[in-house]
Parts: sequence; C-alpha cells; structure tokens
Amino acid sequence: MVDSAKGSAQKPLRVGVVGVGVMGCNHARVFAGLPGVQLVGVADPSVGQTEFVGRTLGCGTFPDVGKLLDFGVDAVTIAAPTHLHREVALTCIRRGVHVMIEKPIASTVEQGHEIIEAAKRAGVTLMVGHVERFNPAAQSLKEAIRNEDILSIAITRVGPFPPRMSNVGIVIDLAVHDIDLVRWFTDSEITEVQPQLSSAKAEREDIALLQFRTASGVLAHINTNWLTPFKARTVQIATKRKYITGDLLTRQVTECFGFQPDGSYSMRHLSVGHDEPLRAELGAFVKAVRTGTRPAVTGEEGVASLEIAIRCLEVGGEAIGLPLRKPRVVAR
Repeated sequence: MVDSAKGSAQKPLRVGVVGVGVMGCNHARVFAGLPGVQLVGVADPSVGQTEFVGRTLGCGTFPDVGKLLDFGVDAVTIAAPTHLHREVALTCIRRGVHVMIEKPIASTVEQGHEIIEAAKRAGVTLMVGHVERFNPAAQSLKEAIRNEDILSIAITRVGPFPPRMSNVGIVIDLAVHDIDLVRWFTDSEITEVQPQLSSAKAEREDIALLQFRTASGVLAHINTNWLTPFKARTVQIATKRKYITGDLLTRQVTECFGFQPDGSYSMRHLSVGHDEPLRAELGAFVKAVRTGTRPAVTGEEGVASLEIAIRCLEVGGEAIGLPLRKPRVVAR
C-alpha cells in the first residue's frame, strides 16, 4: 500500500478508521469531507455503531481491522481503546498501511517504541494524535513565543467527571495533552517531575497538580481535575518580555508587553484562526502520507509525552497509595 499512497495527487487516498467511539466517529466524519480522500470504511466489533456510521457517511463497515485491510486502504487512524493500540498498529504496519494513533500512542513506553521501530522498518508514516497542537489558539500562542525567552507556563484543564472514562485516571486522559503542549511550546524535554495526585471521587486519580522543569530551564505547572462543574482550558506563558494568556475553548489569545517601571503595560488581542483542530490534524496526516515528509507529531514525541505521564503516575500515585497498574482507556 505504501507506493499507491504516493501516486498521482488526483488519485484519492483510501483511508479507514479503527474504533468508532466518540473520537473515532469524529475521525470518520472529518475524513468523509476531506478533499482528495476516500473514506473506505470503519472497523469496530460494535455492530450497531459501525452500521450507524456506515449509513450516515456512506462508507463500508467491518467487524475488525483485518477485514478493513483486506478490503484495501492506504492509511488508517486508530481510535480504539489504548490497550489495543499496539496490536492494531502492528497489524496495519505489517500490511504497509500508514497509521495515525490517537493519544496515548500505547499503554506502555515499551509498546510505543515497538510501534515506532515497526513503522521505520516498513517505511510507513506514523503519526500520534495530539489534537491540541492544532487548536488555533494553541498555534497563536506558539507563534507569540517564537524567539522569546520563556520563563514559565501554567495550564489549567478542568471539568466535570466523564462517566465514559470512569476506569482511567485524569493524567492519561487529560494531563497528557498539556504535557505534550509544554514540550511543544518550549521545544525542550521535561527533565524534572513533581506530581501531586489525589482521588476524591474515583478509583484512580481525579485531581492532579503537576510541576515540571524542562531541559531549557522553563518551569511549568498543570492543574487538572474532574471536580469542576464547567470546562476550562487556559494557558498562561511568561517570557522575559511578554505575558501571554490563551483560552483554548473560546480561542482568545491576549498579549501583555511593554512593561514600565510604574507598572503600566500595553495589551493586544492576537489573531486566531477558525480551523477545526481535528480537521487540521487529519489533513496534516494525509499530507505527510502523500509527501512522505515528517508528520506533525512523531511517534517519538508521542512516547516522550506518555513517558512523562507514566512517571507522574508512578511518583504521585505511590505517595498517596493509588494502584500503579497500567491504565486502560475505554473507547473514545
């Protein structure tokens, strides 16, 4: 399948989606509307859900990934439960099919590296779905700090408890987004981790206060919980010359600059785009497949963020006596 994906730009890229939970349904919806892409079908053992998606989008339905691959695809996105990522990804890669895997890349760092090595050997594109990088507000923040000397980053990601994620903790479900953002904003790896976790209502952690230091010396703080009755997604970045705030939900970004000795300063609202993050993400995946260029989020980057999240669970969970078994993520 690798060569066929690099053919004429006029030839549609045949894609499939594995897993049709909430996220997988959105993948299928976006693919169905992307130019130059043919949504071949969706694969999931849930017959009712796959048939609903098939009827709605006019695509094929398959009970498992093997049947989808037999029908013929150039690329797939994997939105199945995390504990299946390794098996599904390796099955696709062995058939020469390009793969994008929803975060986290796998259940363990070792499994993530196994997927990366398999993709390299097969010569296929591997991308990890960290969709917040494609949020127009996050991209505006990234541009605002270009060439700036970053001092600190504070991210708040809170909301009500989601019943569908009741058997996985908040670090893997939510904080991993912001771990990836810290690494992306700073272009630096996280070297120090100081997590504080608590379990107020759930079996696993539902409150996390995470502090980091990057190799470049940036201090970062992530505040996340499932106890807030409303959703909030905010970012504050301090540099030597600026203070930038961004709301990832309302997509408003404000920059404070020109600080004066009397405490005065100037403020301006920055331009923010209107693209749907998932559409931009899947478009980037399609472009990487077609051109053979480096994907927007590599497998190595996905593993690096997963490794930090697991370190937070190990250090913080041990301190409060939380179970240290590997988290299992249910279908999105």
